[in-house]
Amino acid sequence: MSKVLKVAIIGAGIGREHLAGYRALPDRFQVSDICDIDEARAREISGGDTAISVTSDFDSLLIREDIDLIDICLPPHLHFDMSMKALAAGKHVVCEKPLVNSLREADLLAAQAAKYGKMLFPVFQYRFGPAISKLKALIELAGKPLVASIETHWNREADYYANPWRGTWKGERGGAILGHAIHNHDLLCAIFGGVKKVNAFVDTRVNDIEVEDCASISFVMESGALATSSITLGAAKDTSRLRFVFENLTATSGTSPYNPAEDEWTFEARGRVTQDQVDAIVSKVDFVHSGFAGFFEALADCLQNDGKNAVIIEDGIRSLEIVSMMYQSARSCAIVQAPITEGDAFYDGWAPTITS
Repeated sequence: MSKVLKVAIIGAGIGREHLAGYRALPDRFQVSDICDIDEARAREISGGDTAISVTSDFDSLLIREDIDLIDICLPPHLHFDMSMKALAAGKHVVCEKPLVNSLREADLLAAQAAKYGKMLFPVFQYRFGPAISKLKALIELAGKPLVASIETHWNREADYYANPWRGTWKGERGGAILGHAIHNHDLLCAIFGGVKKVNAFVDTRVNDIEVEDCASISFVMESGALATSSITLGAAKDTSRLRFVFENLTATSGTSPYNPAEDEWTFEARGRVTQDQVDAIVSKVDFVHSGFAGFFEALADCLQNDGKNAVIIEDGIRSLEIVSMMYQSARSCAIVQAPITEGDAFYDGWAPTITS
């Protein structure tokens, strides 16, 4: 039987949801510590669990030999430094989105992970759930990818930005394309493969903030497939919708904004494939954990059983390359082509008032 991995969660905001994910897998993980500058909040999310220690001292956790995994759930401007320290301390790292603030930082993290022989797992939990498992089971039957459309239509009022780091280049390092639609863009790549070209338009139309809250984006994928993404934080309510069209299959999500892989999807046959063939494959897909539980299960399989389904640092780098391409396209009013490499203007970041 595999060793139970001991985890320290850093940050008691979204760390609450991470904790629930770990607790769904008691034979794989034990959360031993929660670290937050607000220790009362950390104690509150622990629910009085006496097996979980609470601290505000991050460095004290790094010297603990019993901790296998550091899970960073902090504002984006803290991700790079804390991930670098955790890797140097010999810990595997989970880091919330956006992973870091530039492709340069992402490459430095990858080098740090390789240097210390540890893994870094960017958080893209939308990949995990029954709907995505069904779609992946159908991929071979689906044939050539043709087009995809993504809607990330959410509602963020002024009170959402009351937290002083939100809505700013310094605190969030970006707006809706970085902090809100990044999960759906990762899903696009998980299903259709990498992005080759981007043409993006962004604007701030909803709230009085520094960063964008609306966007319209076109993609050319490496496969030749085309995709579009419509983003706003001014919708009446939070909904997301994804549609993937292949030569033999159209897959369409429901409208769940935060857990699309758990929603009800339709899988419709076309061309040389019959609906009976599609339905037969879908009916045989086994139970899978969803969301954070699915993400963490794949992580444990990667560390202990050479599993191939985990989100790894290369996925995080790809997501940041797409972000860099979108901002470069929007500011230059031009189509931007991958890759973005050292020496390119946006390799060192996209936030206009941030120099590091």
